[in-house]
Amino acid sequence: MPKELRGGYTTGACVAAGVKVAALYMQGSSSDFVEITALDGTKLHIPVKSIEPVGDGVQVEIVKYSGDDPDITNGTSILTTLTMDKSLTGLQLVAGQGVGRVTKPGLAVPPGEPAINPGPRALIRQSLQEVFGQIPGCRVQVDVPAGEELAKKTLNPVLGVLGGISIIGTTGVLRPMSEEAFKASLVPQISVAMAAGYKTQIFVPGKIGERVATSWGLPSAAMVQTSNFIGHMLEAAADCGLERVLLFGHIGKMAKVAAGVFHTHNRMGDGRMEAMAAYSAAAGMPPEGVREILAAVTTEEALPVIERYKLEDVYNTIAARASVRARRYVFEKMEIGTVMVTLKGKLLGMDDAARRMGEDFGWNIK
Repeated sequence: MPKELRGGYTTGACVAAGVKVAALYMQGSSSDFVEITALDGTKLHIPVKSIEPVGDGVQVEIVKYSGDDPDITNGTSILTTLTMDKSLTGLQLVAGQGVGRVTKPGLAVPPGEPAINPGPRALIRQSLQEVFGQIPGCRVQVDVPAGEELAKKTLNPVLGVLGGISIIGTTGVLRPMSEEAFKASLVPQISVAMAAGYKTQIFVPGKIGERVATSWGLPSAAMVQTSNFIGHMLEAAADCGLERVLLFGHIGKMAKVAAGVFHTHNRMGDGRMEAMAAYSAAAGMPPEGVREILAAVTTEEALPVIERYKLEDVYNTIAARASVRARRYVFEKMEIGTVMVTLKGKLLGMDDAARRMGEDFGWNIK
């Protein structure tokens, strides 16, 4: 029988728990645990590491617990300071050390605001209402001492969230579905780029495509990292009303798309060598060359075979096929072009749609 995975609670739940503990402390109550109700109705019992009066307020430390989800914030201290302020009407949120601030439009929180998402904001208000009834004039400051370093491992710098991590969570409950959570975290890149005016965007599965696209002068603000979830991101782009997508990446990823594989992790789907072999054969490669390609372990290993038979134009064919499969995947809702490069950044091939998009961006192919 498979092991049942343990759940945890989000950074947003940690802040809401800290707010409730601080509010109760102000009323003379103190405990090593606090119960909050997540936005989906789940009861969360969260341990309290410390409670300390700080100036005119109360600071509470909660340690983030992610259960069996491989979350980078697991074990991180979340400090919440609640201060009463009669000059305020209702709640004011403050980004302290290690908590990011939104600088670009297109996210769920407007520019200038602390990067505390709508779910956590609702949980914080709920915690205050549970203790006080009506929310008084108060200030809630959130500090994550390790936040600035942790943010370097997230998409926050790409999304324009600067200074630290975001306080996130839809309901407050963290369930061990890391792939779904990661996929969801990628999507806001599209709306941020759209808000910056880019109705044509450059989808880069990995660092190779991003590095080469940047060296060609393509705008980083139009680039969207898809990781292995090319299909998921294409669907999200279509749902957002994006007009054009330029797929830009290593031949290993793009050959998979040409084979109709849209989750490109090697355990989920492949077909790279088969696609390269099939299109090389159609271009006239003799059987012995096709067998060499099929025996290759990596796409880079197959490149000298194609070069030896002087069939380099096959790369344009594979790029065009990747675009056809991608357009079909989103039911022709967008124009899609494809560029394929090597590990060292050499251009292998592209289709006509990709060339048009690149020229519109004013690229400088090297």
